[in-house]
Amino acid sequence: MATTKPKGPASSFDKTDGRVLLYLVLLALQYGAQPLLSKWFIRREVIVTSSVLACEVAKVFCALILLAKEGSLFKLYKEWTLVGSLTASVLPAAIYALQNSLLQISYKNLDSLTFSMLNQTKLLFTAFFTYLILRQKQSVQQIGALFLLIVAAVLLSIGEGSSSGSRGKYHDQVLFYGIVPILVASVLSGLASALCQWATQVKKHTSYLMTVEMSVVGILCLLASTYKSPDGEAIRRHGFFHGWTPLTMIPVLFNAVGGILVGLVTSRAGGVKKGFVIVSALLVTALLQFIFEGKPPSMYCLVSLPLVITSISIYQKYPYKVKKKEA
Repeated sequence: MATTKPKGPASSFDKTDGRVLLYLVLLALQYGAQPLLSKWFIRREVIVTSSVLACEVAKVFCALILLAKEGSLFKLYKEWTLVGSLTASVLPAAIYALQNSLLQISYKNLDSLTFSMLNQTKLLFTAFFTYLILRQKQSVQQIGALFLLIVAAVLLSIGEGSSSGSRGKYHDQVLFYGIVPILVASVLSGLASALCQWATQVKKHTSYLMTVEMSVVGILCLLASTYKSPDGEAIRRHGFFHGWTPLTMIPVLFNAVGGILVGLVTSRAGGVKKGFVIVSALLVTALLQFIFEGKPPSMYCLVSLPLVITSISIYQKYPYKVKKKEA
């Protein structure tokens, strides 16, 4: 007589249906390929604000089309309130708009794999701000994993700077227009992620609605910034599409789709499974860079890559366990 196996805890992917797994794979590909696509198809003459604005507009159209396709657009329109939108989306949207501008600057001044690994420091800042805002604690193993992540980021910063020469114009360009922008963007990403998690838990916003609201607010913030910013002056002088080619739309649309996927993964799979996306994205970036550019990773990247992968793996595997008193 066949015995029935007792139902134990499922693995991290057992409860994930095929659609969510597809979102995870697509997001990993988008994360990994985005630095290379931006470097290949966005020329240096392209005004940063114009590419970010185009990406936000594309996100709005994609989210509205998906809402209409699933039949919830009219319902959300009737239930939508300005106050609810302002409290849930304005601040993270403004933060993400600034973060995207910093990322666009960093894309052009860093090696693709170095960019991807430095970008993982956002996990550290996300953990910090989720504790600050939501009081989510970290386990001892997670704290150790975050320490490994800091070590990897420091190695990459030192390695990128020393490979460019200890002094000189190019070294300053890499430091101030490559490393500094992406680290600041990681801080902003951690803050915005915590605020979005708060909005999702408290306001119960859907991922598509959050995407539309945040993109609209981001567009308004960017348009307002063009009145005084150097990018605004450049747009007025040379035109919005200065330096664009038909291929420029590839990374712009790719980034917009990635924004949609982030919302879907967060709402349907949870933050834990993002470890799969982050680790896979690093491997995708390294593989694509070697295949298409024939550029093997530097020594510092080879040393830092296992540290980043180990750090993220430990962080996802050993979450903080709530004690009885705390429960």
